[in-house]
Amino acid sequence: MGPAVLLAILCLTVAEVTQSSDPSLDSEWQEWKIKYDKNYSLEEDGQKRAVWEENMKLVKQHNIEYDQGKKNFTMDVNIFGDMTGEEYRKMLTDIPVPNLRKKKSIRQPIAGYLPKFVDWRRRGYVTSVKNQGTCNSCWAFSVAGAIEGQMFRKTGKLIPLSPQNLLDCSRLEGNFGCFKGSTFFALKYVWKNGGLEAESTYPYEGREGHCRYLPERSAARITGFSFVSNTEEDLMRAVATIGPISVGIDARHESFRFYRGGIYYEPKCSSNIINHSVLVVGYGYEGKESDGYKYWLIKNSHGERWGMNGYMKLARGWNNHCGIAKYALYPRV
Repeated sequence: MGPAVLLAILCLTVAEVTQSSDPSLDSEWQEWKIKYDKNYSLEEDGQKRAVWEENMKLVKQHNIEYDQGKKNFTMDVNIFGDMTGEEYRKMLTDIPVPNLRKKKSIRQPIAGYLPKFVDWRRRGYVTSVKNQGTCNSCWAFSVAGAIEGQMFRKTGKLIPLSPQNLLDCSRLEGNFGCFKGSTFFALKYVWKNGGLEAESTYPYEGREGHCRYLPERSAARITGFSFVSNTEEDLMRAVATIGPISVGIDARHESFRFYRGGIYYEPKCSSNIINHSVLVVGYGYEGKESDGYKYWLIKNSHGERWGMNGYMKLARGWNNHCGIAKYALYPRV
């Protein structure tokens, strides 16, 4: 088969894809590619466009239902817009939850008063939102954020810590770099290692490399870590009295992938399956508290153009929605 024939077949394929695409979405497609800095080959452009259009239809239908009062949150075709559900779920992995009975789970003491609103960002405990990219390193960002908050509580200094240090150096504890990892193993590493470097001395690369930790550059140390008893009530007390808490959730769903704003509630979300680590930085409610519009304020690691500038409000008080309280832990410093 000669070059001319191959070129003719390629042109025909591209023409077929172009004809099957919706011309009314041409400008939105171009704007989306520019916004998220997407560059494709001629053949790849048609394939990605087809996936993007399917995701666009899903998002627009959801937002119509939001306008009709059937949904409590909006969606947006964000940086994951050219990925199929299967491709996105490859970025997640089921996280085994340790036997909390053996790990000495902490039931938070009953407090006489808990504030109705908590937002640790306003008190200086939380660094800027980061982007893990295609590396499955959410566990490293969640742990770094939890330690950052407790170090600020102790020292008054907010220092961004290094997820890359955790990614490169915690294999002996049981983590597997960009393939999968556990916040439990990551905290165990920092505890045993005697320290964790700052982002400034050990910057994020989005892939696993050899361990380059230097004790003299350590920016944070922990004396241990504790699990929170797996109820929302205990998680609320922990968030209110301790600071940002590392948690695991079920993030498999298209609604999570394309979340834009509002209080997230997904009927298909599991309370027992954990596949993504995030950081709870507060809680609150919208409207009247008695109406049930209560939420957890979550910091994600998909960049500032995901969700509410990198954050999500996840439904609180709905039977441990998405497993929010099943795997919660925090460092002691």
